[in-house]
Amino acid sequence: MAHAYSEEQEKLIIKHLPLVKRLVSKMDIGYNYDLDDMINIGVIGLMDAIKKYDKSKNVPFESYASLRIRGAVLDELRKAGPVSRDRINKLNQYYEVKEQLENKYLRTPDEEEICKEMGIDEKELSNIHETVHLLSNISLETTIFSREGSEIYLKDVVEDENVDTPEDYYLKQERKQMLKEAIELLDEREQLILNLYYVEELSLKEIAYILDISTPRVSQLHGRILMKLRGILEKKM
Repeated sequence: MAHAYSEEQEKLIIKHLPLVKRLVSKMDIGYNYDLDDMINIGVIGLMDAIKKYDKSKNVPFESYASLRIRGAVLDELRKAGPVSRDRINKLNQYYEVKEQLENKYLRTPDEEEICKEMGIDEKELSNIHETVHLLSNISLETTIFSREGSEIYLKDVVEDENVDTPEDYYLKQERKQMLKEAIELLDEREQLILNLYYVEELSLKEIAYILDISTPRVSQLHGRILMKLRGILEKKM
C-alpha cells in the first residue's frame, strides 16, 4: 500500500526537490547513467527521509535528508556496478607496482615509471584516474585514507545514527589536519580543482567550463589529485 503523505510532508517533498537535484548533479558518477533517473532515485531517498525523520533527535531535516538522498543514489549505483571489477583490479595493480618501485628505488616513483612497469599507456592511466574519481564519490574516506582500494564503504553516508566515540573524534581531527597539510603541498591548479568541487560544490561540467577543458578530463584530473593526496598521506601516516 502506498504511503499517504500529510500536507506538511508533501510540502517538504516539493521544498526539497532542488536539494535532490543539486546533490545528485554534484555526485557526477559516471557517464552511463541518465541524470533524471538518478534524480528520481534521489526523490525516493527524500521520501524515505520524510517517513523516518525523528524531530526528537534534534538533527536538521536537510542534513538527515541529504544522507538519505545520497544513500539511495549510491546504493542504486552500487547495485548497477558503477566501478567494474576489472577497474578495481587495475587500480590495485597500480598501487602494488607503486609500492614495489618505492621499495626498489627508496623514493616515490613517477607515473611514467609506474606505467612502464605495468605496461600501460597514457589512455589506460587516464582510466585509472577516472576509477579513483568514481570511487571517491562512493566513499572519499576510503579512497583517501585506506590502503585497500578494493572495498567500497557506504556507512559514512547511509547510517541513521552516527555518534562518534572519543577515539573516532580524535582520528577524524587528526586526519583533517593531515589532509589540510597535504592539500597545501599541491600546486595551485590542483588546489583550485579541489576548491571548486568540494567547497564551491560545482559539477564536473561547470569546472570543465571554468578551466576550458573537457568534462572527462576534469574527472581524470580529480582522480589524479586524489591519488597524489593519498601518496602524501601514506608518507605522513
